[in-house]
Amino acid sequence: MATRDELDQLSSRELHDLAVRRAVHHVDIGFLWELLRAIPAAEASEGHDEEAGRDISKVTSLLADAIDSGKGDEAEALRPLYLDYLVKHGTSG
Repeated sequence: MATRDELDQLSSRELHDLAVRRAVHHVDIGFLWELLRAIPAAEASEGHDEEAGRDISKVTSLLADAIDSGKGDEAEALRPLYLDYLVKHGTSG
């Protein structure tokens, strides 16, 4: 199991991939829901207000966003969520 310091050395994309892969593998709906709830705020913090507003009302879009949230500025904004999740649950897929 990796430590928080070791995980913090990974890119945001790598953290996303580890966290989402673990959550999907373990059917961790709680984490995936937390991620879905955090995506609009991450988008808004990066100046994507219109997209954030649309995502709040479209669950299907949020699900797709959760799986694909490991790219660019969104991944950076969601980095603390991935780190906390992976430290709590470990990094094994």
